[in-house]
Amino acid sequence: MPASIGDRTGLHEVLASEDHRTAAGRVLSVLDVFDQDHLELTLSEISRRADLTLSTAHRLVGELRDWGALERTADGRYAVGLRVLELGTLEPQMLQLRDVAPAYLADLQSAVKANVHLSVRDGHDVVYVESLQRHSGAHVLSRLGGRWPLHTTATGMVLLASAPASVRQDVLASPLKRYTDHTITDPDILRRILAEVLRTGVAVLTETITLGTFAVGVPVRGPSERVVAALSVTLKIDGSLTVHQVLPALNATARALSRALGTSTPGTSPSKSLGSPVRPFVL
Repeated sequence: MPASIGDRTGLHEVLASEDHRTAAGRVLSVLDVFDQDHLELTLSEISRRADLTLSTAHRLVGELRDWGALERTADGRYAVGLRVLELGTLEPQMLQLRDVAPAYLADLQSAVKANVHLSVRDGHDVVYVESLQRHSGAHVLSRLGGRWPLHTTATGMVLLASAPASVRQDVLASPLKRYTDHTITDPDILRRILAEVLRTGVAVLTETITLGTFAVGVPVRGPSERVVAALSVTLKIDGSLTVHQVLPALNATARALSRALGTSTPGTSPSKSLGSPVRPFVL
């Protein structure tokens, strides 16, 4: 699987002028208006954000809804439909990930009694391709197919640290959105943390999206030792479990999943290779 399963970054800018867009470009501009902060939109909001006339937006939204790319909610808003998620899962490496991952993730969740997430990189975002949540687990704003900026999640940090240098430079140069007081928005701090994640093979973030929680992420590798995904657990900050208590099971699961995906030597356990203790990054 390529390091990115697609790149939506800047798509709206590329399609900025409706007069110069192809029919396909207009359709893509409608889908591009949805993101983590805009999961449901009215027709007029879609029209404005996609830079389309209301009549054109109405026609395209109707066609996308008929095809299954958009769904209409009970209050008349529109949301991305399951057909789009289904198409994303047909990418060859994604098919393999979703075929082999569930059993490993279920075993991990049973072992650590926590929310478990498997993610891939899509441009400057992290996308959840598998998400197992416990009823009594930490309250997190994650869902299957959901996306967040790379700098805000543990899996995102793992994927960003292993991404091409050009991707890291783009992210560091772009505005870093803040969700809580602990979200990392300083490029210099982010650069330092990414270097540490690359060194240790583990990312630990505290309250960067949801207060009262912390997340631990590690890489999942495919052929040629390439990082193809990231695996994480999210826990409550209540003292019941520490990073080092969950890391052995998390790392063992990542190694097993990596072997199933065709890696030759998944590497040394981060918990054994660290020169210093792993601590959550609290800003």
